[in-house]
Amino acid sequence: MGNAQSGGIPREILDDLKLTTRFSESEITQWYENFQKQCPTGRITLKQFEEIYAKFFPESDAKAYAQHVFRSFDANDDGTLDFKEYVVALHMTSSGKSTLKLEWAFSLFDVDKNGYVTKPEVTELSQALFSLIPKSKQASLPSDESTPEKRAEKLWAIFDKKDNERVAEGEFITAVQSNEVALRLIQYDHK
Repeated sequence: MGNAQSGGIPREILDDLKLTTRFSESEITQWYENFQKQCPTGRITLKQFEEIYAKFFPESDAKAYAQHVFRSFDANDDGTLDFKEYVVALHMTSSGKSTLKLEWAFSLFDVDKNGYVTKPEVTELSQALFSLIPKSKQASLPSDESTPEKRAEKLWAIFDKKDNERVAEGEFITAVQSNEVALRLIQYDHK
């Protein structure tokens, strides 16, 4: 059964999450207890995930972004995430630029899951990310980043591809990790 102090979370899940995320044992345990309350089936639905995300971004419309995040973690496409996938999703969307996060960012942008990112996919994600920026902050963005379209153009230019070409995962990670602008454009840091 595992020891009682860990709040019912299976030890192997706890150990695994401590290894793969930067969260502490107490944080993971706390989330597990909340997760069990909110999701007694042990799985979280897209609608519940959207509601949790809305709390992270009270001043913006996080729905489209939440849907993309959810899709990127719903490995078997059954419309739910288990606790482990949920915590990893939270970890990945907290700011940072480890290779792991960049691999995840690639899967976020790879909307049709075919292993490549295209310009329309970059545009779609730029749209979702732009919606995360509170209206009050949108006004003070630099002029070449003031609309989702401009942000998509700027990001696509970094990959040095023609509009009809596509970006493989390795190219995506290489281009983004050494480029502060790209790193800023592929995530919204709301702190």
